[in-house]
Amino acid sequence: MRLVVGVSGGSGIPYALSILRALHELGAETHLIVSSGAKRVMTAEGGPGLADLTALASVTHEDRDLAASVASGSYRTDGMLVVPCSAGTLAKVAHGFADNLLSRAAHVTLKERRRLVLVVREDPLPRPMLENMLRVFDAGATVMTASPGFYHAPESVDDLLHFVTARVLDQFGLDVPKFRRWRE
Repeated sequence: MRLVVGVSGGSGIPYALSILRALHELGAETHLIVSSGAKRVMTAEGGPGLADLTALASVTHEDRDLAASVASGSYRTDGMLVVPCSAGTLAKVAHGFADNLLSRAAHVTLKERRRLVLVVREDPLPRPMLENMLRVFDAGATVMTASPGFYHAPESVDDLLHFVTARVLDQFGLDVPKFRRWRE
């Protein structure tokens, strides 16, 4: 499986790290795009850094490189996910504004009718963001929130991250090992 993984400027870089780790363990080919906003958030939050993410990616693309392979519909992928997806990135995708590689790759994913999953992490949700969620949904994207469940009796933050990771990768038909599903 070949997936594009976008990381935008919303808080929640640990979700991106968890997903990249799972995809790496599953043997997926990943094309990582990290926005400049995400790089600023990494510095501000002091959690996982750029090196942590790129170490797990098959290929890393610069967000300003609009000539990268994933900017073209003729470059086949199995889809794209953006985690976390900031309100700004959501708005760009909703309105077809492809001014960087992350938003261009998302545009191409929709254009080619491939699976696009946007994992938003902001709360509360103002009306413009809700409208943008509906707009991308109508265009064919899946909108998810980084909202872990608790029925699996999590014991750590990693358990919560694992839950969201498994639910996101379910959208691509991928099974994350050790994920406890409801009533299984």
